[in-house]
Amino acid sequence: MTEIFESAGQALLYGVVGLAVMAVGFVALDLVTPGKLFHVVWRDRNRGAAVLLGSQSVAVGLVIMEAIRASESEKGLGQGLLSTLLYGLAGVLVMTLVGIVIGMLTPGQMGAVALEDGDDRPHPAAWVQAGMYLGTAFMVGAALS
Repeated sequence: MTEIFESAGQALLYGVVGLAVMAVGFVALDLVTPGKLFHVVWRDRNRGAAVLLGSQSVAVGLVIMEAIRASESEKGLGQGLLSTLLYGLAGVLVMTLVGIVIGMLTPGQMGAVALEDGDDRPHPAAWVQAGMYLGTAFMVGAALS
């Protein structure tokens, strides 16, 4: 029975680390998109922003999942949590940098274009950027394994 409580405690701690990394990811996305992301999604109901935030959240979750798997080889819980945090933050950094580079290579500011809603549909650039986040997450996740 003690083992179950210990495992549940570890899961909780990894969840807290994952939540912290997701919060950093939210802030990073907010910095590279126009307006305040919270308001653009929840108040303005911008579909493009929702696509970006949803895909980035899934992407960060994938990186955290692989970071937790990679941390199993660490010598203790503290080292595992630290490596998960660092790997997760590295994933957010890489996703943000890739987004900035893609934005420099596309016409207009990628974040602004992706937030353009037309005909009640997100701009195609939102889907491109969403795919970029997910692709980057798979790349970073593979690097961790």
